[in-house]
Amino acid sequence: MTLPGPRVAETLSGAQILCRVLQEEGVDVVWGYPGGAIMPFYHALPEQPGLRHVLVRHEQAAAHAADGYARASGRVGVCVATSGPGATNLVTGLATAHMDSSPVVAITGQVPLPMIGRDAFQETDIIGVAMPVTKFCVQVRNVEELAPVVREAFHLAREGRPGPVLVDIPKDVQNQKASYVAAVPRSMPVASSVSPEALREAARLIAGAERPVIMAGHGVLLANAGQELQAFAERTGIPVITTLLGISCLPECHPLHLGMPGMHGEVHVNRAIQHADLIVGVGLRFDDRVTGNVAGFAPKARIVHIEIDPSEIGKNVPAALGLCGDARAILRDLLAIVAPRTCTAWCRQIAGHAKRREESYRNGLSPECIIRALHAGTGAHASIVSDVGQHQMWVAKLYPYDRFNSHFSSGGLGCMGFAVPAAMGVKMARPDDTVWSISGDGGFQMNLQEIATMVQEQIPVKLAVFNNGYLGMVRQWQQFFHERRYSATPIWSPDYVRLAEAYGIAGWRVETADDMESAIAAAVAEPGPSLVEFVIEQEANVFPMIPPGASLSEAIEGAPVGASSA
Repeated sequence: MTLPGPRVAETLSGAQILCRVLQEEGVDVVWGYPGGAIMPFYHALPEQPGLRHVLVRHEQAAAHAADGYARASGRVGVCVATSGPGATNLVTGLATAHMDSSPVVAITGQVPLPMIGRDAFQETDIIGVAMPVTKFCVQVRNVEELAPVVREAFHLAREGRPGPVLVDIPKDVQNQKASYVAAVPRSMPVASSVSPEALREAARLIAGAERPVIMAGHGVLLANAGQELQAFAERTGIPVITTLLGISCLPECHPLHLGMPGMHGEVHVNRAIQHADLIVGVGLRFDDRVTGNVAGFAPKARIVHIEIDPSEIGKNVPAALGLCGDARAILRDLLAIVAPRTCTAWCRQIAGHAKRREESYRNGLSPECIIRALHAGTGAHASIVSDVGQHQMWVAKLYPYDRFNSHFSSGGLGCMGFAVPAAMGVKMARPDDTVWSISGDGGFQMNLQEIATMVQEQIPVKLAVFNNGYLGMVRQWQQFFHERRYSATPIWSPDYVRLAEAYGIAGWRVETADDMESAIAAAVAEPGPSLVEFVIEQEANVFPMIPPGASLSEAIEGAPVGASSA
């Protein structure tokens, strides 16, 4: 065994110490935008050749890109901004990471210590602003504390239920000097802390259930527990439902995979929940988009809830048994004690209620055929990043995710503008993948400026824009529940092909199904970023849909009378 050499003390500036700690933690890319209060860090940055900086065009994009990188790599994503507007621009991205349990460390500059509290230029209490949407916030007021604080920030971002941490560093602290000694990053061994009695009770409930279902969420992906989930489902014969953020934790070609539940879940999936006598929830929060009206959720089922965050167990739906801990470790423990069984009759019953929805669309451009063509033209090594809106539901339900952790979206916050910058982070984490950013015409226009980042930094993301001339999901609600009064939902778009040309990338407009395959193939073949606009039916809707306040048993499967759809 080779022993590590002696750790040598150096006298460095706070900015240099920050760069060294980032490299200690294995950071290879930082997303950011410079400014006065973070200038010392940018002065020290060129001294660290292994630390790549990506210059975004807006700090919100830096947070989303760091988030996408974290989700795709399993490592902590890092973003940097100056004080004042730079720091506040990060907040939406940090809230997205917080809601979706994504490990991100945000570094913000701050005005010098003597100026704090004096309304100095670009002074903002970012700790107070960001505290509700981060796992932890801290301001470093002494350079001697900088290295241990930043190391702790990385530990907290990864530990337990992951999340964003913000470290605010005044400019003078970045310039102060201190002794620095390299540290070895802490390992985080994962073991189940669930008692044998609780595991045996879970096994007993599973063995006694006649109509069980597994509901798998983002926690399965965060715990890298895909193999354990699949083995558990196969051992017990229990069909698997995946939430929006749980999509791709089990191959969708697997015979036990059912689909997505909730507000836009297919009828047979929601019906399985409503008729189940046992739900094994793995790594999910049972949020309102999954449950519908909680009072009517799974009325016949007892719930075994596997969740790393104890505060989530029983918070939204009562649990007959809570197993608190890492999903991978608990599933492994359960695999060791559950008896093999099948649920053939139950699975057949569920399948008997599945429906194939056939709808006609102008020029053959249905969401189904677009997404089918994207899949066929992309290849096996694909990562799909979707924005928020109608297309998000189409992409979630229709794309065949057979590769683990290949679907990325903003779930809890539902943040429009997420896809374009997050896709940059996914591509940086997975350079060999074809990465599609799929947006609606509304969400795309929120962060389209990041095409310039893709060009300058040579990040070859493929951009798909579903253009229906509306803020589609809001328009759908207006159609169904507000007498088709389309107030403030029609949205004008630029010529996206000419926009692509202005940014120096290739672009195509697809207006008929006949043009789809060739445009997608050409976009994938481009060595750099490329864009394909799909001109879709203006009043295309996402079906089924659970109305607000309704239970999962009360789905709308077509346009209401008097509110005709295409």
